Amino acid sequence: MTNPTATLLISCPDQRGLVAKIANFIYANGGNIIHADQHTDFAAGLFLTRIEWQLNGFNLPRELIAPAFNAIAQPLNAKWEIRFSDTVPRIAIWVSRQDHCLFDLIWRQRAKEFIAEIPLVISNHPNLKVVAEQFGIDYQYLLITRDNKLEQEAQQLELLQKYKIDLVVLAKYMQIVSGDFITKFPQIINIHHSFLPAFVGANPYHRAFERGVKIIGATAHYATADLDAGPIIEQDVVRVSHRDEVEDLVRKGKDLERVVLARAVRLHLQNRVLVYGNRTVVFE
Repeated sequence: MTNPTATLLISCPDQRGLVAKIANFIYANGGNIIHADQHTDFAAGLFLTRIEWQLNGFNLPRELIAPAFNAIAQPLNAKWEIRFSDTVPRIAIWVSRQDHCLFDLIWRQRAKEFIAEIPLVISNHPNLKVVAEQFGIDYQYLLITRDNKLEQEAQQLELLQKYKIDLVVLAKYMQIVSGDFITKFPQIINIHHSFLPAFVGANPYHRAFERGVKIIGATAHYATADLDAGPIIEQDVVRVSHRDEVEDLVRKGKDLERVVLARAVRLHLQNRVLVYGNRTVVFE
């Protein structure tokens, strides 16, 4: 990348002068701001912002940006993180038997729709090994039962460390990830085959069909200890009719799942998602 950028994601109690203080930090150090967006949650009394600037010509070396900004952030009681655009994240995709989201993410990564490496696929079934191997991606099959779940999650954590993974994407991984695992590795995006909070859990298309719904949806969210209840990143819906059978709902739902998951992963990788509480601000 010939012109890398730095991005700050910040949330702090709302107060006067916040935009000026943050922008002045960048200006005073010779930075050129290319994107800035903000949101105030008045009910929560929170100010949230995303600000991105060019690193070429910036007076501070990268290793000094964080400590320098921390001197400003601490008096503001701010939560913040800084990301650099030329740091390539490493993704592990977790799957079970269904391949549509796995194929879609790999294709989009190969087409450079988002910038990331995919060195690892983990599955509780052996079925999709041929897919990973087709693209030169390591495939780890870990059978998970009620008796060995904790042991296998420890093995999964070791693999994430070994492959230096930054983000886990649950691409139709039909297992519940424990709260303990999420505490140790919180950067997890899940795709749920329903427009949450409707039809939480398994078999949502069958339950939607039984209810005679007129729309079905898909939801991508960050995983939390509460099943299908994490902060939502992206959602979409498609209309269905009385002529659609369960198979039609599943087919239409799979199309949505691909698109919604891809959007969520892209937004995360572009540092456009700011989580606060159980909500998100998505700066598009």
